[in-house]
Amino acid sequence: MALKYGDKIIYMEGVIVEIHDGCVAVDLKGRLGYLRVPMRMLLTDYELKVGQEVGWNMSFPEQLGPEVNDKYFSNLDAYKKRQAEMKAKNSEKED
Repeated sequence: MALKYGDKIIYMEGVIVEIHDGCVAVDLKGRLGYLRVPMRMLLTDYELKVGQEVGWNMSFPEQLGPEVNDKYFSNLDAYKKRQAEMKAKNSEKED
């Protein structure tokens, strides 16, 4: 499905607030939210540190249609069920 709206590229900035093995978490400037980016998508020549600023070009997300992606939805549902089961097992072990 083609996008209906013209592409409007916006320069955005944020501050690194978390660094993990597989991702970096960024608070967007201007109280626009929070973003987690896979480490493989972050371009850098420096050692990453909490508090460093990052910038990127971004456009507005556009919903592609009214249909739900059933495969993704079922995978997400299965993931949530596994997480709940593991949490229940861990809480039983603690008691």
